[in-house]
Amino acid sequence: MDRKKVFVSGCFDIIHSGHIAFLKEAAQFGDLYVGLGSDKTICDLKGRKTINSEDERFYMLEALSCVHKVNINKGNGILDFLEDMKALEPDIFIVNEDGHTPDKEQICKDLGIEYKVLKRIPYANLPVRSTTSLRKETPIPYRIDLAGTWIDQPYVSKFCPGWAITASIEPTIEFYERSGMATSTRKKAIELWNDSLPLENPEKLAKILFRYDNDPGTKDVSGSQDSIGITMPGINRFFYEKESYWPSKFETISDLSIIKWLEERLYMVTLWPRPADFVVLENTNISADNVRSLTSAAETAWDGLINRDIKTFVKGFSASFSSQVKMFPKMMNEKIAKVIDSHRNKALAWKLSGAGGGGYLILISEEEIPNAIKVKIRIKDYWM
Repeated sequence: MDRKKVFVSGCFDIIHSGHIAFLKEAAQFGDLYVGLGSDKTICDLKGRKTINSEDERFYMLEALSCVHKVNINKGNGILDFLEDMKALEPDIFIVNEDGHTPDKEQICKDLGIEYKVLKRIPYANLPVRSTTSLRKETPIPYRIDLAGTWIDQPYVSKFCPGWAITASIEPTIEFYERSGMATSTRKKAIELWNDSLPLENPEKLAKILFRYDNDPGTKDVSGSQDSIGITMPGINRFFYEKESYWPSKFETISDLSIIKWLEERLYMVTLWPRPADFVVLENTNISADNVRSLTSAAETAWDGLINRDIKTFVKGFSASFSSQVKMFPKMMNEKIAKVIDSHRNKALAWKLSGAGGGGYLILISEEEIPNAIKVKIRIKDYWM
């Protein structure tokens, strides 16, 4: 009986035990073919050069006994493997939880290929490994916005002052560029501080990063919630007066029981990087009523958080996203709506990780969301 053809795809930079465990498990289903992301694709998706070139990575993977054949993917972007997969016609396509996307699952369905998602389970007593965890030179956090964001832009806050809420996220995975995870501001932080945030007051670091991120004369100012979300650990909310770039006051949740409560209910699903030509500031409907709804929603979400009240938090979380979409209709499209619809049976609320067009879908659920990413909220204390 012919063995099945199994296909996996990835960058496999800095080969580690997590990669080996994944490849060995995938190879149990048949002859394992590996589609390798090119240097250019990885640079475009992750905003950095690889540690090992595509030739080195090809050589190391091909040397593994569990691998049948390696090929450098001909395409680009998150679906760079598509042309090669169609040519191979595999029986099974396998990803891990970080690599799962609705697009990949749908492609396999359309092509009649079995789709499997493997969990990150280390071999024996070895630690869980990821390439990000080994890149010690850039453990700068990411951030997710939870509610009220856009209020950090003066053209929004001029209608009504209000709060924004963000959480600082440990870089347990390397989030894609143009994904709404403050990746461009994070790059600026890496330029400034290289390997980690300095031992300094977080609000001071946020101000430094905000100024560095916005050179004098910058036309489209990056909102300060990006800098704040990256530098300030825990869950923070901050209040913007009318037409202000910088908040007038801060409140922080550092209670571990609340942070853990949110972590247990927060899931992320990879969509796709936001298109390079995407412009969210078209056909906007920024009005006093919509901005008031946004700020009211952020207050409701905060009340839900501090009281660990899922009903109240979901109400505020949902209303905040709804207000954002009313103000910026281009945030949503049919493709994103379809992914949201696929999670309505378990998710209580949802929002996009950034300005729309792609990125990640953030879900709130009291049930486990299969094949979703779990995040770790940064709690390390940076105060001197």
